[in-house]
Amino acid sequence: MYTHDGEEVFVIDSHVHLWDASEENITHDGGEQFIQCFYDYHTAFTPEEEQWDMETYRKYGQEKMVEDLFRDGFVDMGIFQPTYLSDFYDEGFNTTEQNAELAERYPERFVLNGAFDPRDGEEGLEYLEALDDEYDLQGVKLYTAEWRGDSKGWRLDSEESFEFLEKCAELGIENIHPHKGPTIRPLNKDAFDVGDVDDAATSFPELNFVVEHVGLPRLDDFCWIAAQEPNVYGGLAVAAPLAQNRPRKFGEILGELLFWLGEDRILFGSDYAIWEPDWLIPTVMEAELTPDQRDEYGVELTTEIKKKFMGENAAELYDIDIEAKKSQFEDDQLSQEFGLGAQYESSAAD
Repeated sequence: MYTHDGEEVFVIDSHVHLWDASEENITHDGGEQFIQCFYDYHTAFTPEEEQWDMETYRKYGQEKMVEDLFRDGFVDMGIFQPTYLSDFYDEGFNTTEQNAELAERYPERFVLNGAFDPRDGEEGLEYLEALDDEYDLQGVKLYTAEWRGDSKGWRLDSEESFEFLEKCAELGIENIHPHKGPTIRPLNKDAFDVGDVDDAATSFPELNFVVEHVGLPRLDDFCWIAAQEPNVYGGLAVAAPLAQNRPRKFGEILGELLFWLGEDRILFGSDYAIWEPDWLIPTVMEAELTPDQRDEYGVELTTEIKKKFMGENAAELYDIDIEAKKSQFEDDQLSQEFGLGAQYESSAAD
């Protein structure tokens, strides 16, 4: 467990992937462009000594992921966010079923989210039901810019999408995670536009819309929508590495989020394996607002606020009892494998 200024911080990494971009899995030029663009983000925002070689980056596997998150990376729990990209990758880039293999090995440590694509119609609704029957989903990750045949994207506020959101509400899948952030080559920027969150959030107040990447580069649009929609949250994946490379910009992003959304509607995500939590979590936890930012936004970036967006807010959305989890982790399989149990014992005894 991460400790900051003498306080324990329970970290729920709300945005992790287990992907396969190996050359043998790529079936479309877009698959190679996609992973190369991911790698560009990785090298641009990762400290040089922490950068991976491309071969490792393409397919790092289950064991490395577990070590990077839980042994070396200060993460207590991770939330899988699948990205299928089935037109680009033969077996998919990162599917619910693939993630489930690892989630079932370490059920105390992972939350398994599903996905849907309204272009799949009735078959897609049946698939969503089947995923929920199999895995008891609490959330779905949505990729509105994914290519499908001649289609280069879809809208969250479309009639077809609303059928799937109605199904989510019916099934009790309350957490909707649309990717609304930077474009990944060759996908289209406009298909990631945040504007379609507005009507969807208004129409489904019983659902929580965790807008991944806080709409970047459309932060203002996102904040104005979130300010009026209390069921809209901001996911910090992609924004978080700016704490390393653009600390003032990161302060600006956090300041805007805290001003418009408040401290209870922000969630940390590393976007693993684009970035590793072993350097990213300490960097975010050490981040501060500049004096002029504190004056402008009227907020101090305290440890209590950081503890909320590093884990407590995700715990609230996913019904995770943090104190109970600490007790579980004293002797769970992962703690035994990596010798992590002692760090939870003292906390559970307090």
